[in-house]
Amino acid sequence: MEAMRLIEASRRALARSQEASDIVTEVWQSQTLAQAIGSRLAIAGPPELRDEALGLSEVGGRGYGILDGPALGTEGIRAARLTGITHAYDVLRALDELLGEVGIALVGVAMGADGEGAYWQCMEAIDAADESRDRVLEMLRRLAVREQRLPEADSTAGTP
Repeated sequence: MEAMRLIEASRRALARSQEASDIVTEVWQSQTLAQAIGSRLAIAGPPELRDEALGLSEVGGRGYGILDGPALGTEGIRAARLTGITHAYDVLRALDELLGEVGIALVGVAMGADGEGAYWQCMEAIDAADESRDRVLEMLRRLAVREQRLPEADSTAGTP
């Protein structure tokens, strides 16, 4: 499944989640998706994104590792269905929005946490989501710089 469709599915599922356990499951799903998108871009994305994409993959892995993962089979993990990234810029914009929503949802879960352990788990997951988002924003910046340079290169092509 294309990355944009997976992100949209994650956003809808997170928006529908009411219980803390459901929110945590969707946060986990979102972080696994960030990791998968980061891995895909690190391997096959534009060269200027590869370092940040690798960092996104690592942070996404840390982000879902912090949370108690849901008991999902492979078919239940959305990120396992990732087949491609058609438009990196659009995917990264959507992932940025998803990660922002993840952070907000985690604040709500942390505020209602029963124990100190659950609270700190949420705080660490918020940090991971913020760091993932920082990586995504840097990749968006690099793509914007790249797009600004492309027209210049095209306009000078063929001139002595």
